[in-house]
Amino acid sequence: MIRPEDLLRPTPAGLYCPPGDFYIDPVRPVARAVVTHGHSDHARSGHGAVLATSQTLAIMAERYGEGFTDLRQALDYGDWTTHSGVEIGMAPAGHVLGSAQAIIRHQGLTMVVSGDYKRRRDPTCAQFEPVPCHVFISEATFGLPVFTHPPDAEEIGRLVQSLGQFPDRAHLVGAYALGKAQRVIRLLREAGWERPIYVHGALERLNRLYEREGIDLGPILPATGLKKDALGGEVAIGPPSAIQDRWARRFADPVTAFASGWMLVKARARQRGVELPLVISDHADWGELTDTFNDLRPEEIWITHGREEGLLRWAEINGMKARALRLVGYDEEDEEAPPDRPD
Repeated sequence: MIRPEDLLRPTPAGLYCPPGDFYIDPVRPVARAVVTHGHSDHARSGHGAVLATSQTLAIMAERYGEGFTDLRQALDYGDWTTHSGVEIGMAPAGHVLGSAQAIIRHQGLTMVVSGDYKRRRDPTCAQFEPVPCHVFISEATFGLPVFTHPPDAEEIGRLVQSLGQFPDRAHLVGAYALGKAQRVIRLLREAGWERPIYVHGALERLNRLYEREGIDLGPILPATGLKKDALGGEVAIGPPSAIQDRWARRFADPVTAFASGWMLVKARARQRGVELPLVISDHADWGELTDTFNDLRPEEIWITHGREEGLLRWAEINGMKARALRLVGYDEEDEEAPPDRPD
């Protein structure tokens, strides 16, 4: 069997597969890239060829333009391809629409690159599927025991409750444009909110893409051209930065909310001036991370980015071999827009 470090190794450009001569989620333009999902810290433009799920390719085209790569190849869940003798497969990661774990097989060794993932149900994307492997490469965004995220329905319930308590105030929800915004909308619909939801222009194109992919968001209206003190008792969603700029000033005595796993940290909510913190994350919390390691019981765990120290200690206590790759270039949570093409 080939050694893991001979199949995948960290480089300044990202995880590199020497036998296949491709990178996974490279942080700079390369000749051949396998991309796990559409957030801009993992999916960059300028690669010669990109292999990803069809939904991730559609997201990249929407965000960067049709010329984001010279050659694109769709590989959907359960499908396999071979490049230079290395097998590549995709399995759901549960992070955002189209997100995938990249499965790499060669000479009897199976390595799984999770990208970003979560284990709980998300009405806007396929649910995470554990893939048996020799080496599991995991993120660690919320890799500390303090990060135990409450049920999504409870957090959305707090938003609905606030709407009932303050019927004259607009409720502005900061949510990242790809994945989080659409998830918040769907969770509101599941909670019984049938009224139109108003959105910042940064969300409109990706909302339409989700609709084309079969995700019903219900009645959506643009939060533009409104009179001052508008939308009392209504919900408006925009990028987190928008709830703190001029866009927010047109609304009626707004209740500012922010949907993020980091809202579990009260100091972060105070720093942003968030009145209604909503602990809704698209990343695995501590329990989901450790449950995944227990489910898989791989020979090795590699931790790519985030708070790796806690997980390294947990693995040691539980008799698992783990190492930190310390890759750079990945955000703590999800970015608002690609830097070269604002949403």
